[in-house]
Amino acid sequence: MTTNDPLLDERAMSKLKWRCRRGLLENDLFIERFFKRHEAGFTVSQAQAMNALMDLSDNDLLDLLLVRKEPEGDLAQPNVVSLLKLIRAKTAAA
Repeated sequence: MTTNDPLLDERAMSKLKWRCRRGLLENDLFIERFFKRHEAGFTVSQAQAMNALMDLSDNDLLDLLLVRKEPEGDLAQPNVVSLLKLIRAKTAAA
């Protein structure tokens, strides 16, 4: 997180959490655990990265979360890669 990256406001966080609801329970568990740990400090940049991940199909998202794949193409942006590492690291330690 940079100092120029504002925190996500409550309304935007609520919308993002709604959008993060997935069809695969495994994805929901990863995302739920992540939000429990990081919701208070979640930034606008991280929200943009999360939205990019939510554009993926459930199976593609799960492959990324389980480190079966790495982000490619347009998805391989620094903020997405950083968020994905954070999700993976914190959920693996749970």
